[in-house]
Order: sequence, then C-alpha cells, then structure tokens
Amino acid sequence: MSTVPILIDVAVGPAAPDATASESGARSAAGAAASTSEAGELVSIESAARIAAAAQQAGVAALRILDSAGGRRALDPSIAAAYLAGQAGDIGYLVDIATTHNAPYNVARRVLSFDRATGGRAGLVLRPGDGDEVSDAVTPRSPSLPPGRRWAEYAEVLARLWESFPRAALLGDRERARVVDPALIAGIDHEGRGYRVAGPLDGPSSVQGRPLVVAADTDLVGWDVAARSADAVIVAGTAVSGAGRALAAALERVGRRRGEVALIGRAPVTVRDARDGRAALSRLVDWAHAYDLDAVELSPTGGARGVLAAAEAVATVRSARRAPTLRAALGLQPVAAVLR
Repeated sequence: MSTVPILIDVAVGPAAPDATASESGARSAAGAAASTSEAGELVSIESAARIAAAAQQAGVAALRILDSAGGRRALDPSIAAAYLAGQAGDIGYLVDIATTHNAPYNVARRVLSFDRATGGRAGLVLRPGDGDEVSDAVTPRSPSLPPGRRWAEYAEVLARLWESFPRAALLGDRERARVVDPALIAGIDHEGRGYRVAGPLDGPSSVQGRPLVVAADTDLVGWDVAARSADAVIVAGTAVSGAGRALAAALERVGRRRGEVALIGRAPVTVRDARDGRAALSRLVDWAHAYDLDAVELSPTGGARGVLAAAEAVATVRSARRAPTLRAALGLQPVAAVLR
C-alpha cells in the first residue's frame, strides 16, 4: 500500500468537565473505545503532548493546531505548538492564524522564530478575516477589502518578510568581527490597501526557504489567489472531488506547476482500536490516490482519546521515516527565489 503524508488536527484548551477523568487515562488509547463525543473537542495540554509524542513515533507528517473547536476558542495555536514542539520536535506543525487582530509583521516574526527553533518544520494555515488595530491605524480609510484581496496581500507580506533577511547574510566572521552582511538585508517597503510594512525582519530565513502558507478557505480566498500564493491547499467534504482539477487549472493560469502546491484532503475519522484504525486509514489513503491528493488531514472524533488513537493508528499504514523539513514531508521543494 502506497503511503501518503498524514496530518492530524489538534485543538488545545480546557477540556470539557466530563472529559477530564478520561483524558488522564488516555496514555494508550489504540485499544480503547472512543467516547460518544463529537469531533472538534478541545484537549488538554497534557493530552496534546501525549498525542504529539505518539504522532512523532508513528510517522505523522504534521499536527495542525486549530484555533477553535466545537464553538470554543482554543489556546493560541502558536503558543500551543511551541510547547508541543518542545516535547516532540521531529514532527511538523501547522498553526491556524487569522488575519483578524494579527498584524503581518508580528505573525511573520513569531512563525519564523518557531520555524527556526524546529529546524524548518513550521507553517501556518492563514484564515481570511478582517484587519488588525496596528495595520488599520496606518492604512488609508477605504472600503473594506474583500477576503480574497486581504488574504493575498497578507500572504505576500509574509513571504517577502521571510525573505528579507536571507541566511546567506549570516557571516559569523570572528576575525573581522562581522556577524552579518547588511548589504543582503533589505526592507520590503510594502504599501498596499490593507497593510503598510517596512521590514526587514530581525532574524535569518528558514532552512526550508520559507515557512509554509496554507489556504483552507478557497470559497472565500478563491482558487487563483490560493494557487498564486499558497504552498498547500486544504479541501474537505464535497469540494474534494473537483479540487485537483480546480487547482491544476488555477496553477496554469498563474504560471506555477502542480508540484509547487500540495493538495491536502481533510476528513473526519473515528478510531476505536488498532484494527479499526488501519482499515479507516487504508480507505483514506485510497481516497487520496483517487482524487490526486498529496496528503490527508485527519479530523478525529472522540476527544483526546480519539485523537491519540488516530495518531497511534498511523504507524499501521506507514513507516516512521522522518523528513528533515515540513516542506520535504509534503513532497515540496525548498523555496529558493526571493520575492521582490
């Protein structure tokens, strides 16, 4: 059976009162029955750490750290991911971050710092939304930007900031007392409808070129915008069947190749025991091949116990070979070109 990179959803926050006791006993849930709770529950940070360790051991490509679940706000995904990476650092992390209330310079700096700390295993799922207090204060008053336009501008700012301090600028020349070559570091001087950002960042670029930018809302962002600016696209439900064709057509229109953007199919999964997990994941691997998906994202039911069982089940369908970066785990090449 051909293997497909597998990602798993995790939302970290205060667990529901009736789930606390069961979480404390969820150290090995592969052989336990999943609870009757619905998908999308918050899990405690302790349970999330066990999930991350199990996912790393099983060969999961990445955890997607959600910003909400079941109508409840989760712990800031970038904070949760930083903690989990300290427990399981050889796995990728995608953090959900919305444009709303998040200035792009701040996000670029936080995500790149996390990416450097994990050796190039980070990315973000950029969610479309409104502006932020910092950016709104310095941009001209104008009609509200459509979600796709704001998302595209935000993604461009992130990419340019992440390349504003190339790794080649690091010299480390002790004899001449030169740490960096300032000639290689440049501000981006971006002035757009939604954002004005000077830059540059204060730290070097990623070993994977740039952290990944992932689009998960093509109905709001639009296929052409996602194809132009995203490194990966997440699709779910009825959108999966036509996503391969839509992405290929959009990439052709914007002048990119199919191999430059990973297509990830997101699906709910219920895992009760090891045999059940292997069967479910085998079906999802076949599903991925049928619809030209590059990876599968699991959205497990059953709270912390169900997520842990899903993570452990991944070991039954793939080897635990680890990729050096998140891009490599998804079959993407490092980004070499600098956007100007």
